[in-house]
Amino acid sequence: MTGELLYLDHNATTPLHPRVADAMRPFLERGWGNPSSAHSVGREAREALEAARAEVAQLLGARSREIVFTGGGTESNNLAIVGSTEALRATGRRRLVISAFEHPAVDEVARHLEARHAVALTRLPVDPAGLVVAAAVERHLGPETALVSVMHANNEVGSLQPVAQIAELAARHGVRVHTDASQSVGKVPVRVDDLGVDLLTVAAHKLYGPKGVGALYVRSGVRLEPVLRGAGHEGGLRPGTENVLGAVGLGAAARLAASDLEEEGRRQGRLRDRLEERLAAVVPGLVRLGHPIRRLPNTASVSFPGVRAADLLAATPEVAASVGAACHGDRVTVSAVLSAMAVPEDVAAGALRLSLGRGTVEETVDRAADALADAWRRLCGV
Repeated sequence: MTGELLYLDHNATTPLHPRVADAMRPFLERGWGNPSSAHSVGREAREALEAARAEVAQLLGARSREIVFTGGGTESNNLAIVGSTEALRATGRRRLVISAFEHPAVDEVARHLEARHAVALTRLPVDPAGLVVAAAVERHLGPETALVSVMHANNEVGSLQPVAQIAELAARHGVRVHTDASQSVGKVPVRVDDLGVDLLTVAAHKLYGPKGVGALYVRSGVRLEPVLRGAGHEGGLRPGTENVLGAVGLGAAARLAASDLEEEGRRQGRLRDRLEERLAAVVPGLVRLGHPIRRLPNTASVSFPGVRAADLLAATPEVAASVGAACHGDRVTVSAVLSAMAVPEDVAAGALRLSLGRGTVEETVDRAADALADAWRRLCGV
């Protein structure tokens, strides 16, 4: 390795931001009270918890009472999907509609419900640009449909999905809509009323907060069955003594995101474009994956011709990125996302996801582009 790590994997995880760490630090020392207790340290914990709830709500354009703290994005997705199907089972609504390239935190829940709980499962097709075909949704909306769950931004190619359009269609049929917005919250404006959704997932570690904490937005009037059973914490939807430290971190991360959301998005978008342009200038046949406009500002998904992405990363240990296909000997296993987009196997084999963050600067982008281009030349013998 030469020099410091060139970190371009911010969609997988982000470092804890110093301002978030500063907000959390006092609660390592004094925030040990149970928020349900009536004594002074309990009241202090409750006040911190509710302040964090208000900060998350403000970022989403929601009301504080509509925010449920959870153990992370996966738990939020489970609560939204299982909670909806269980709450609506008695009404005969037993169909679940998801996209063909949902994150496993949604897809595996859907598979389980289909296999073990007699839920009918429909997967919506996606186009080659990585967008759900919204027009296909309406065919699956009816009195038997319990929930439509479509991610807001794809985790591999960054394409922003037509969630508002889908929600408008679903509302005509009285069908509730959930979106996993783990990848988009903190990167682009995400307002629940603009999207028209009933349920929305947030993961703290995707926006510079701590791991192991998240939130689920639950629109007022939407009834869910809890997945866990216990005491009546979090409006009866998530029992167990609340993780005050984690919630404070998520609240601080939400406040940080709200402070410069559009400005930081534009900055990262410019850097992403610079990265793509530098690579395209020196790598003939470079393929850009995902929608060219409707996408996260920090995400570039590109395929290098004639090489396997895993080999390219092995040749550039100073670059941290994610591959779009796993290679085992001569066999290539294409990711579910690229497979749903009908990306050819040879293109998928060379695909890298390069995602930027708050700490990314021009020097990072330029050095990473040069390192990847040099490695591509060596591997191709150019």
